[in-house]
This record gives sequence, C-alpha cells and structure tokens, in this order.
Amino acid sequence: MNAGTSSFFPLQVFEFEVVRVDKQGTIIDRSSEQAQYFREDLGNGVTLDMVAIPGGTFLMGSSATDKKRYERESPQHSVTIPPFFMEKYPVTQAQWQAVSNLPQVNKELNPDPSRFKGADRPVEQVSWYDCIEFCQRLSQYTGRNYRLPSEAEWEYACRAGTTTPFHFGETISTDLANYDGKFTYGEGARGKYREQTTPVGSFPVANAFGLFDLHGNVYEWCSDHWHDNYIDAPSDGQAWLIDDHQKHFRVMRGGSWFDDPWFCRCSLRFRNVPDYGFLDIGFRVVCTAA
Repeated sequence: MNAGTSSFFPLQVFEFEVVRVDKQGTIIDRSSEQAQYFREDLGNGVTLDMVAIPGGTFLMGSSATDKKRYERESPQHSVTIPPFFMEKYPVTQAQWQAVSNLPQVNKELNPDPSRFKGADRPVEQVSWYDCIEFCQRLSQYTGRNYRLPSEAEWEYACRAGTTTPFHFGETISTDLANYDGKFTYGEGARGKYREQTTPVGSFPVANAFGLFDLHGNVYEWCSDHWHDNYIDAPSDGQAWLIDDHQKHFRVMRGGSWFDDPWFCRCSLRFRNVPDYGFLDIGFRVVCTAA
C-alpha cells in the first residue's frame, strides 16, 4: 500500500499471533506477525481500528474437496482485490452507540438494539439498512468512505492467503472461535456451546492480515445482492448488484455463535432480507484506500 499518497497515514503497527491447527484442531504452529492500521476516534474514549489489507488475487469459493460445502459456493473463480482497510473486529455496541449519536443521514438508528448486552460485544439485531446508515454517518463524520465490504473483499480478507476451509486450517475448535461446539467439522473435536456472543477479541489469535473474529460470533453483512452461484460473478472485487432490486436478499458471511462449524467456513455464503435483524447478525466496516 502506498503510504505516501494516502490521506489515512501515518499508520501505526500492531503485533498479533497467528496459529495453524491440524485436522483434529490441535495447534501445531504459532507465529508472531505485524500489520498496519489507523485508529478512528469516535469520541468519549471509543475508537475503531482499521487494518490495512494488501491487494492481491485469490481463488474465491469452495473446493470440491471441502467437507459439507454447498453448490452456492461454486464455481471457484479468480478475483483480484485492490488494497483497502477493514475493521479489526466486528462493530461493537460501544461503537454502534457512538455512531448512532451522530447526525442522521437517511434513517433513525436504535442506539441499543442488541440482545446480548456489553460494550465490547458485537452489536447484533441490526438490519442491512441499519448498517448502511451507520456507514453513511461514519463517513460524514470522518470524511472517509466507509461502507460494507463486498462479498469478495470479505472472503479475501478472511482467507488472508490461505486455501483451507478456515484460516486456522482444515478444521476449527471452540478454543479459537465462538460457534455451536456440540457439532464438529471434519476430524475436529466437540467443544463448548456458549449460547451467546462473546466480546470481540476474546480469542487472542488473528489471521495473517491481523483480523479477528471472522469465524463465528456474529454473521457479517456484505454489500452484495444475493446470487445463487458465482456464474458471471465479477472478478474485480466489486459488489455484485442487481439493478432496481433494493429489497432483494443481501449476503451475510462468517457464521455465528448459533451455528454449526461448517457455517463458519471462509467460503460459506448465507442470505437474508435487508430489513431483517437477528441476534446472530452483525457487521464490520471497510474503508477505501484512496
């Protein structure tokens, strides 16, 4: 990323741990990594960390060898993603409340919509339209272009250069993510079912880009309209939209605390109507690197 021409700089550097697991979910490798970010001040001690995501090309969708894959994750196709910034964690309730107090753009926002209360827990029970209003208010406040990620940006950021079902490896464990641990993926072991969200960053391991909580906890809205498969999908990382269909289904990614582990895979796609909010649906924002 070209630091010399961006209005986001100077950037800060943070360190984080990345782990890899074997087929049983046991950690077999740990490494210490670094990434760059900038911090947005939302007032009253509330901040939002935006991590620099490098551009690159990746293979989007699931492999035919992925266990419990769905046809809606096909066909795999190459996508080239320009650099951008993505929030380190899902939007928290403290961040939501701070932005909901900013001047309205198009619609009112409930400053406290979540079922599972906690300033550091992800906000949930927010609709796609609510999230768009959040991005518009944040953009107006900061002068930067905040928005929801495209589906391609989300998967690219989640994978962070990996090709396995999870950025951890071939399976997942409830020591690393919040999902319904009564169920297993592949040869992984059963674990906890917490039955609620957990504060963001509760699992102190990130992917190789420095992003946390991508698997489980809450689903994350994307900007795209829903398509049943990837036939004719764009290859430039842009959101895939349908003209004159604002109320068409929108894409969600990442799985949640409520879900079985196979719903938390990098390639898993789900859909919902844009005016719907539920206690396992949240989001994180991205910012264009320009």
